[in-house]
Amino acid sequence: MKLADLRKLAIRKQVRIHFRLRNGLECVVNEKGVAQVPALKAPPDFSLEEELSAAGSFDIEPVALAAGRNASRTTQIPRAELAAMTRDGAGAAAADEHEDE
Repeated sequence: MKLADLRKLAIRKQVRIHFRLRNGLECVVNEKGVAQVPALKAPPDFSLEEELSAAGSFDIEPVALAAGRNASRTTQIPRAELAAMTRDGAGAAAADEHEDE
């Protein structure tokens, strides 16, 4: 599972995906596919790809679609389940592309 896979999943499902870095900070991939480390104050001395490979669990936070509407609570899922979600989405996207041919 790569960072690009998380970005695609976050956009497709309209969720924010949170995971902890080894240095204690948190990375958030938002619903627009942007990976951010909010507490970072200087250029990083780490690679998000490497930190992602070390992450064991992820928090999935649905984004409220309408103003005033409450979003569901955050759900914690293990790495294997998130990896399966990214694979399922990649297969569905590839199937959609081939239907046009």
